[in-house]
Amino acid sequence: MVRNPSSSAPKVALSTASVYPESTATAFEIAARLGYDGVEVMVWTDPVSQDVEALRRLSDHHGVPILAVHAPCLLITQRVWSTDPWTKLQRARAAAEKLGASTVVVHPPFRWQRQYARDFVTGIWRMAEETDVRFAVENMYPWRYRDREMLAYAPEWDVTKDDYRHFTVDLSHTATARTDATAMIDRMGDRLAHIHLADGNGSAKDEHLVPGRGTQPCAELLTGLARSSFDGHIVIEVNTRRAMSSAEREADLAEALAFTRRHLAAPDGGRR
Repeated sequence: MVRNPSSSAPKVALSTASVYPESTATAFEIAARLGYDGVEVMVWTDPVSQDVEALRRLSDHHGVPILAVHAPCLLITQRVWSTDPWTKLQRARAAAEKLGASTVVVHPPFRWQRQYARDFVTGIWRMAEETDVRFAVENMYPWRYRDREMLAYAPEWDVTKDDYRHFTVDLSHTATARTDATAMIDRMGDRLAHIHLADGNGSAKDEHLVPGRGTQPCAELLTGLARSSFDGHIVIEVNTRRAMSSAEREADLAEALAFTRRHLAAPDGGRR
């Protein structure tokens, strides 16, 4: 399938996390088949996602570039690539440089990672100054259970409260945080370097719905990007775990890509 015909439009990539529980290799196959412009590799428990040479072979075989690397910041990846968080980021940077990816996505630390959290802002600046790869710090959200809320991230889940060179905005996370996504994006300004496009309805669970199926301003964001000088990437990061078949999963990912391209191209935001 033909990829994005406009060289000036932002590239639209598929996160390998979007095909879970299928494999990293399957994400490359689907991205190629549907016409995505590239992939973002989520480094996690799949051994292929941790292997730079295996990723390079997949990229070459399918003709799908790797545009970003998501460092292993999740609870389930605490032992992937090291138990030391700075070593994880160093390896993510090295992988990005070897694979030709422009961005490393990183979460703010968990609050119990006290030393890492204390040094995080200055450490990210230091690492950013050592490479052309962008370290784009991603907004997160409070953890909620019934009527209780726990602040799980430090220095802040709202990363705009700290000074970073580059940001990732995730619209599923803004929904879970029940924060104003448009106001957050405005605060990021020209430091917005990377987008995780998904949707949500404000559930305490991080939903990662197909764009257009929730309450977040996905269409408005895309329309604004089309009129701006944004030079980063848009990554479809949706949850397809409930898909009853591979065909249903692929249909969701095709819908997400079509939504994104339509709203990037339409000056009125694709409204009909």
